[in-house]
Amino acid sequence: MNETPPSAVADAAVPDRLVVAISSRALFDLEDSHQLFEREGLAVYADFQRAREDEPLEPGIAFPLVRKLLALNARAQPGLPSVEVILLSRNSADTGLRIFNSIERYGLEIVRAAFTNGAPTFPYIKPFGAQLFLSAHAEDVARALDAGIAAATILPSKAATRDSDQLRIAFDGDAVIFGDESERISTEQGIEAFARNEREQAQLPLSGGPFRGVLAAIHAIQRAFPMEQSPIRTALVTARSAPAHKRVILTLRHWGVRLDEALFLGGRDKGPFLEAFGADIFFDDSHKNVESARQHVATGHVPHGVLGRSG
Repeated sequence: MNETPPSAVADAAVPDRLVVAISSRALFDLEDSHQLFEREGLAVYADFQRAREDEPLEPGIAFPLVRKLLALNARAQPGLPSVEVILLSRNSADTGLRIFNSIERYGLEIVRAAFTNGAPTFPYIKPFGAQLFLSAHAEDVARALDAGIAAATILPSKAATRDSDQLRIAFDGDAVIFGDESERISTEQGIEAFARNEREQAQLPLSGGPFRGVLAAIHAIQRAFPMEQSPIRTALVTARSAPAHKRVILTLRHWGVRLDEALFLGGRDKGPFLEAFGADIFFDDSHKNVESARQHVATGHVPHGVLGRSG
């Protein structure tokens, strides 16, 4: 899709930075030690982490995303928004020392963190000013979404095989970038009622979903580069098809944001298309879609809207 001039930006403010909060289990592979904690308790878990605190943890599902985001700060580019990553962990500061040692070993510029010693981490998202929260804890994700923050539960997924410095992010449309009003019509009244509504409302922009602000922040980064040199490439991967595509295109034009690729799949499984795009991460509200996607790429479930909250 062609980029729209800044004057076309509707009511969403253009951010001057992108702040991402991430849990330690999304950043690093802590599944074995987490299972140890659930199986044998906190004392055994703490001893395990202390004994290995100088051994770096293996990268987790969201590690490539974080590495590529932080690498943007090394680019000297006028108008380029800064990127900050905040660590939010249910570890204590003591057991979390291995996590910070691993951050240092991998050269990640993460300097701010909150260790809550088992308590929920979501209360600290807003004070840190994060626009996006990624976590393996579904409860924290749901609470963040309720507070108006874009959030996703990072699921066990197949790691990306594409070796590139370019960051590729894919989004579902309804209930992720957009509101879920159209999705509700489809769920409650059927596909014919949905298609009729989209034809009749084609000129009326869709409302913004929880990831609209994240998309705007990414677009602000993209605008600092010529399109062919952008370090970020985005895609809309939606079950919509013609004629429901028109309202989506006109909504994005109204917002003044860019999506580099748009795939209108008409109900086809998304996983193979996401692998073809080379997504470093994909965000979707539908349980069915994320099950398909996570067999191919790193996937975040957005428990929002009529589909995301069910099941």
